[in-house]
Order: sequence, then C-alpha cells, then structure tokens
Amino acid sequence: MNTLVRDYPAKEFFDELIASDGQPRPAARALFEHLDALDAAGLDERRQAVNAAIMTTGITFTVYSEAGNIDRAWPFDIIPRVMSKKEWTRIEAGLKQRLTALNLFINDLYNEQRIVKDGVFPLEVLKGSKNFRAQCMGMTPRFGVWAHVCGTDLVRDKDGTVYVLEDNLRVPSGVSYMLENRQLMKRLFPELFQASVILPVDDYPTRLHDTLAALSPRAGVRPVVAVLTPGIFNSAYFEHSYLAQKMGAFLVEGSDLVVQADDCVYMKTIAGLRRVDVIYRRIDDDFLDPEAFRADSALGVKGLMRAWRAGNVGIANAPGAGVADDKVVYAFIPKVIKYYLDEEPIIPNVPSYLCMYDEDRDYVLANLDKLVVKPANESGGYGMLIGPRSTVEEREQFAELIKANPRNYMAQPTLALSTAPTLVDDHMEPRHLDLRPFILQSDKLYCTTGGLTRVAMTAGSLVVNSSQGGGAKDTWIVDVDE
Repeated sequence: MNTLVRDYPAKEFFDELIASDGQPRPAARALFEHLDALDAAGLDERRQAVNAAIMTTGITFTVYSEAGNIDRAWPFDIIPRVMSKKEWTRIEAGLKQRLTALNLFINDLYNEQRIVKDGVFPLEVLKGSKNFRAQCMGMTPRFGVWAHVCGTDLVRDKDGTVYVLEDNLRVPSGVSYMLENRQLMKRLFPELFQASVILPVDDYPTRLHDTLAALSPRAGVRPVVAVLTPGIFNSAYFEHSYLAQKMGAFLVEGSDLVVQADDCVYMKTIAGLRRVDVIYRRIDDDFLDPEAFRADSALGVKGLMRAWRAGNVGIANAPGAGVADDKVVYAFIPKVIKYYLDEEPIIPNVPSYLCMYDEDRDYVLANLDKLVVKPANESGGYGMLIGPRSTVEEREQFAELIKANPRNYMAQPTLALSTAPTLVDDHMEPRHLDLRPFILQSDKLYCTTGGLTRVAMTAGSLVVNSSQGGGAKDTWIVDVDE
C-alpha cells in the first residue's frame, strides 16, 4: 500500500483503520488511496489550512485552571476515524435501545419505583444518588421522556468489542464540534466526499429542534425555543451559541427569563414579554431554579420548576434526569434494559466493580494498580485514578477516599482502548480514542450517524477529554462492501 501505511508502527491494540494484516480496513481503503497521492508537504498544507479555519471560525473550548479560564483553539486531527455502515447499524440499534430503557427507568424512579420494589435496583443506590431530585417526584414529562439528549461514550477493547463506557444525561456536550469537524473535512477533502458514500451528520440541528419542539405545551402555535446558557464564561458557550443559531432558537441567560403569576415562562424583549414554550437548558439542576434548588443561584430562573410541573414549559433535559447519569447506576443498566424491555443489551457495559459491596471493594483496594477508579458523579476526566499510570501516593489517597465513601466509587479494568492513525509531524502514529454519539428522544428516536471521536493527542495516553489535553477527529460512517 502507501508509505503512510507501510511506516505505521506495529499495532499493539485494535486499530480502527488498519487491519491485522497491515492493510486498510475496507471502509478506510478509499481514504488511504487518496492519502497515498499526497506527500508530506501536501498533508501539512491541509493541516495548516484546517488550523487556520479553526482560528478564523473561532472554534474554541475553555479549560478551567488555577491560573484562570483559558480559551483554546479546538485540537483537530485531519485523519478521520472510519467505520462501516454495517457495523454502525448494530451500534445505533443498541444506543436507541439503551436510551429507551433509561427513560423508562427514570420515569419509574420518580413515580412507582417498581424496579426498586421488585429488587432489581437497590434502594441504597437510589438513596445515595446525588442527582435524584425529590422535587421531581410524581412528575411525568411529555412522552414520559426525561433525557431528551444523551451523549453515550463508546470504547473498543483489544479484541474489537465495542462497550458503553458511560451515559451522559445531564447536559451532554460536544455535538457542535462533531458538526464543525465534518465541515472542516468537507472543505479539506471534497473529492473524497464525492467519491465515497460517507453518511451525513448535517441534519442534527433540525432533528434537535424537532425533538425540542415536540415538547411544546401549546398546540397549533409555532413553539418558541430557547437555549439557556450560564453565559460566556462557561466552557461550552461556543456550543450553546452555535446550536441556538443553527436551530433558529433564542440564546438566553437566566436573567432574560421570568416566570409570571400564571406559572408560564416569558422572555424579556424590547417589545415586551414573549412566552417561551421549550427550554434547552445547559445549566446543572442545582442552579436551574433558586426557588427549588440552590437559593444562591444567579444562573437560573425563579419559579421555573413550578412552570415545568404545571406543564406550561418543556425542559430538556428534564430536571432530575441525572439520576441515571451516575457511574454506579451505570453498572445496573444491563438489568434495567432487561427489566423494562425484556431484551439483552445490544452493546455491553464494561465489567465494573462497585465499592459499596464488600467483596468488590476488597478486590479494588487490592488491585488499585491495575484498575481505573471513578467517582460516581464527576465528568470531564476529573477525579479518576488510572491505576497503571498512578503513583503509590495516589493509590494510597484513593484507598482512603474509597473507604470513607464506598458508594461514591466504582472501578473497571484498564481497557486496551482501540487506536487510530493520527498525523504527528510528517507521519502517522497510533493514538487511543473513544466515540460519543448523540441520541435524541421525544416523540421519536434519532441517533447521529457516528458522533464525536475524541482522541488522546499524547502518545500512550488513555485520557481523551478536551479538558485534559485530548483532541478530535471527524467520524466517517461509510457505506461500503466488506
């Protein structure tokens, strides 16, 4: 094949693009034939063009640090992750299955709690949930759906098995980068998009708008949709403004909204108050309504929960949906799927150990150097222990944290995450990656074709989060004969 493939290092892990015989997988063959026609200077020219486009467009993310909040240009690799349509079809079915079951589960927890009474889901796990909101008890949102937008993180192990690593149900982010990654690649390799059947992702803003509009409490009226943001200093503000613009929705902060005596939500405009039908909130529950949650919140809207419970406004994701966005709850989702759908999970969980159980905790404490330990409710790669890369001191600290609060910790084997060729200077090197597809549910179910591929830009690193130095690739689902 080409020099890029010939010079690619021998693979220790499952590689997404290069098969075990050293040849490109069928879905990636057209890509590598095209890259073969480019020399190092040609690749570098295209990489520089992408970096310039990122700077010009203002595609950034914010890193929180002790030195202050730092806006950084989006780190992007021009060699895409490629997957066949045949494989993706099965994954898509598994993602839809999972979100359907998760929403049945959340609705049950806030109402009859049948799954608890039947002994399938432990009461002690529910009682220990930081994201269970008593204020939501007895509530059933429209269509019985609580998590309207879900970002599910997928990983592939060394044997090629795809696992669900976690579900993000509170305020999942990253879809704007998925969309921008595709636009960058279309400008970079237009000839490949003409020569190959690469399935599109461009319809996501329309699908998201339709998902939100279906939540409107007013029939026969064009819904007024607002994206509620904490403001310009939030790490995902680029995404908030991006999606609002793409959907034709209003971008608002808490101070732009008011709940009147009729328990309806209104937006302040120069022409007076205008009723809001649906809020796509990008604010955590705690800060959503100072009347119902944290009284010191200046980000939310006083009375918003009253309006929602009265059925006068739709909120996505619904308050309380995060009860299922818990890394300990995650371990029970295969049972949740079986309980509500009477089906086996299409995509398996990563094997997990729950430190709340004596036997599991003993095993975790004895094997901290081999496991990945995660707190129940952290995100962005924070608060984790990656055992094989940890120090003795770090393991001792985590042992004390686990003993002090066993319910808050779970552990998993350190997976040999799959890799993909990534451009480093003038050659390709393998880098570990994951995949975050986005699934929408209201009156219909929709799943993005692929998703946001996050890649560890540092050799050997398993941490793909942008907040921890990770980057991204475009994800191509290719309709090709295998």
